[in-house]
Amino acid sequence: MPEGQQLPSGVSRYAAIVQYQGADFCGFQRQKHSPSVQQEIETALSYVANCPVIIHCAGRTDSAVHASHQVIHFDTAAERSGYSWVQGANSQLPNSIALIWADKITQDFHSRFSAGARTYRYVIDNSLTRPAIMSGAVTWVKKPLDISLMQESCEYLLGEQDFSAFRGSGCQSNSPYRNVHQAKVFRRGDLVIFEITANAFLLHMVRNIVGSLLEVGVARQQPQWIQALLAQGDRCKSAATAAPDGLYLVAVDYPATFGLPMLAKGPVFLPATLNNTEE
Repeated sequence: MPEGQQLPSGVSRYAAIVQYQGADFCGFQRQKHSPSVQQEIETALSYVANCPVIIHCAGRTDSAVHASHQVIHFDTAAERSGYSWVQGANSQLPNSIALIWADKITQDFHSRFSAGARTYRYVIDNSLTRPAIMSGAVTWVKKPLDISLMQESCEYLLGEQDFSAFRGSGCQSNSPYRNVHQAKVFRRGDLVIFEITANAFLLHMVRNIVGSLLEVGVARQQPQWIQALLAQGDRCKSAATAAPDGLYLVAVDYPATFGLPMLAKGPVFLPATLNNTEE
């Protein structure tokens, strides 16, 4: 439904928070050639509603990328409680996808256009041997990472600027400018976590940034290299795209008036509170 248009009589808008492990999917958006998160959720919600349901999301994650806090909305004439939407949909969804909250919401809410910011976390296992239990859930980097150098690099990412240096070649956005609100790096034991919040992201932007931060972390480049890459705006001069395994959409910010629940950032295996202290 176009933004600002009234819903038909008898139709309500619902919002939901979704988690998924992205390894089995071509990304969030429905595709003809491969299974998608959107297709699975729409099929499950349509079962609960007993009629077709189309969903809209806060951000279309790429192939094999995960989410601990993806937000969707959908319109339907089917009257169900939030509990019924969650339990009914989860009974139909594969184990790698789950609704964790749902409820009716005002019709001026839009999961994408009402969002003020999105937060991603990229999780790296920085140990000498590859992880078996966490395979597919983290990215393994064997060489020791200097997070102080990586954190220094993050300072150059802040603010509104041209991110062409970290823009994927298939990006369809009209503008390469994005406003990064915060970017930081933490270490928790063998795990190194890069967290970034922005108004929106370009195609592969986070993974391309991580690829270059890793070059700094293993001391192949200095932190000022990130500043130079941004100034040059040439994707060919930045590092290779980091693997999707460790990337998670972990938060979407909306005005408090919509009443969406405030949940701890994931993924679930990370502590609820992170700081810059090494442990």
